[in-house]
Amino acid sequence: MLTRYCFALDLKEDPALMAGYDDWHQRVWPDIVRSIREAGIASMEIYRVHNRLFMIMETDESFSFEKKAALDQASTTVQAWETLMWTYQQALPFAKPGEKWLRMDKIFDLKNAE
Repeated sequence: MLTRYCFALDLKEDPALMAGYDDWHQRVWPDIVRSIREAGIASMEIYRVHNRLFMIMETDESFSFEKKAALDQASTTVQAWETLMWTYQQALPFAKPGEKWLRMDKIFDLKNAE
């Protein structure tokens, strides 16, 4: 059984940077894809409207945020990717210092509405 998480983050409001971010996500480094899968992430999608990003992530039973953080911290490639991506990204206005992708709360599900 998969667990779904949704996150939000902003890009810097610069058309060239937004286009650059999109471009990088059409050619994600293979080691990044591998690290995502190794963490127990079965599916990940990122959507953008203007400079707002939404990420939908589905994880298997082996996933934990602590495991993912430890794997990321141990990988120089992931650290390089995150540094590169941060040149395009900016924290949401209400994020705490050091927070990047913020987990969203599910407030509606059509399946439960009937």
